[in-house]
Amino acid sequence: MKVEFGYGKSTQVVDIPDKNLDDILLATDIEHERRGPDAVKYALLNPIGSPRLKDLAKPGQKIAIITSDISRPLPSFDVIPSILDELYEGGCSPKDIKVVFALGSHRCHTEEEKKKLVGERVYSEVECVDSDPGDCIHMGTTSRGTPVDITRSVAEADFRIGVGNIEFHYFAGYSGGAKALMPGVSTPSAIQANHSMMVDEKACAGNLNGNPIRADIEESETFCHLSFIVNPVLDEHKHIVYCVAGDVTEAHRAGCRYLDKMYRKPLKRRADIVIVSQGGAPKDANLYQTQKALDNSKYAVRDGGTIIVVGACNEGLGSAKFEEWLTTANTPDELIERVGKDFQLGGHKAAAIAMVLKHAKIVLISEMDDDFVRSIFLEPMHSAQQAFDEAYAKYGEDCSVICMPFGGATLPIPPED
Repeated sequence: MKVEFGYGKSTQVVDIPDKNLDDILLATDIEHERRGPDAVKYALLNPIGSPRLKDLAKPGQKIAIITSDISRPLPSFDVIPSILDELYEGGCSPKDIKVVFALGSHRCHTEEEKKKLVGERVYSEVECVDSDPGDCIHMGTTSRGTPVDITRSVAEADFRIGVGNIEFHYFAGYSGGAKALMPGVSTPSAIQANHSMMVDEKACAGNLNGNPIRADIEESETFCHLSFIVNPVLDEHKHIVYCVAGDVTEAHRAGCRYLDKMYRKPLKRRADIVIVSQGGAPKDANLYQTQKALDNSKYAVRDGGTIIVVGACNEGLGSAKFEEWLTTANTPDELIERVGKDFQLGGHKAAAIAMVLKHAKIVLISEMDDDFVRSIFLEPMHSAQQAFDEAYAKYGEDCSVICMPFGGATLPIPPED
């Protein structure tokens, strides 16, 4: 069978013998009852574990709506107008409402970017500001030692609404829920304290049970309570196909269950060869973005197997800190040791690649220079078919193959899990 993988603005096709192909992991084809703003409105009318938003928020309260920044796929312009309508119905005034973009460790927005994120109506009706890691209020410390330092515009609000899409997160389990606060509107030091636990084996995609990072995030929320959340689920094209609203934990878990129905893919076995792609441009513009698909693919490959990553990476690595860590390490083990002692944003993704290399060989199909790719512990090739042919010769005619054309979205679940 010929399987197509997005590669920049083009594709790479791999011809795989039918007898060797265990599975092609794609989103489960389910019928979505509502999409876009209609899904958001329905969620607000039917909150989970909570009264309606219009009955919770009170006139005169300072209200902060925390939403994603420009690096995230959430279409805030399809979500926040319905939230405003609900607040207005409860008697709240636009002058008391502030949209706060959760920057985490990312750069500030231009005014045009803010307008693009929330849409003309929201931008003109309420104040829209970036979170400011330099102006935070210390609200406590978690049992794991993470400082709860929250940007002033959120910390001083009387009523807080967390907005963010739910997707698999490679060490927090899932995005969404309390993640709007931590790392969304926190400080670099707090984020580093939380994320340094990524080396724990339970800190992995799709896992909430015993995940220290998710537990720490949700403990942080008890110091700075989110009164309500609105969390959409997106399809592979980043369109809203479902939405939950209500209690920060109950609604979030319901959204996670829906995401699981779409993207959680049980396997009959781990494969000798896994071929994975982010789906092409713009998601594979650099290795920093492509790493997400690589990390999901680790659950599909057996120990000693090969992962073939198809990602153009025409912009290179995509992060200065990521590059510094990869290019100064002598071995992958050094990266894992370093992240445990000195967690740094950007460097953490280099350590994540090193953790995959402990179990499997990684071949990268990209536009980057071959010698450079070798210097960061990966094997360079420019043809996915050639990479497959070489792996096929290595593992033999009875080898097993799994394909992940949208690896950043689909989460393989091996039999042992």
